Amino acid sequence: MEFNIHTFILGTVQGLCEFLPVSSSGHLALLQRFFGFGQEGQEGLLAFDLLLHCATVLAVLLFFWRDIATLFGQWLWGCVSPAGRESEGWRCGWAILMACVLTALIGLPLKGVVEHMMASPLAVGCGLLVTAGLLALVPLIPERSQALSWKAALIVGIAQGLAVLPGVSRSGATIASGLLMGLAVSDAFRFSFLISVPAILGASLLEGLKLYRGGTAPLPEGCLLAVGAAFVLGWLALKLMRRLVLSGRWAYFGLYCLLLGCVAILSSLDIF
Repeated sequence: MEFNIHTFILGTVQGLCEFLPVSSSGHLALLQRFFGFGQEGQEGLLAFDLLLHCATVLAVLLFFWRDIATLFGQWLWGCVSPAGRESEGWRCGWAILMACVLTALIGLPLKGVVEHMMASPLAVGCGLLVTAGLLALVPLIPERSQALSWKAALIVGIAQGLAVLPGVSRSGATIASGLLMGLAVSDAFRFSFLISVPAILGASLLEGLKLYRGGTAPLPEGCLLAVGAAFVLGWLALKLMRRLVLSGRWAYFGLYCLLLGCVAILSSLDIF
């Protein structure tokens, strides 16, 4: 099995940053530019990114498998029984569907903009500064414990759609939006990652079809080890993220995004 330090680092960063509120897309964009990945083998690089995202989706499925199985079972029960429509799974299932539809309606039209921004350290840096600002606001949101509503699903879905912009953290934006809508911290955390599964799978399916129509392309060396690292570290990052979110430790991530965003902006100005 071949090993390539560059692809392994990309897999490691994807696994760690996909779920921590620091924007995996922003990190990957900056690292790919730093390593010189770009014009040559672009299709292979896109396929590699696709595999990394699939690995992190598997990590979410493993981490939340009990919740997913329970909620999905309750949702199916609600499809055939009026009594089942009083369950949490029935409400949560439709909330997830609503959030993901809004994500698609917002994210798909932004696809061209996102691809352009991914090649711009200035744009990525600005996105990271947005994330830093969001994380700075989270401790100011009063702690509440309201039930998941369609309004909350609407706002969180919009936040996830806008978070396709590189540098804007999906987890940070969706959890902050959930808290703003009155969800308990644990509920905002769970809903954020439950809606990530269909969103990432849908985006991956579209990219996979695009790559399939364009023909096969060689993957970067060492991609299997990188994908394995993304899966393992993604699962560990989820455990860490839950602990940090529940304890309210957002300041460290906000400071990190602020510093990295400034570095990215300065590098785009050829100051370094």
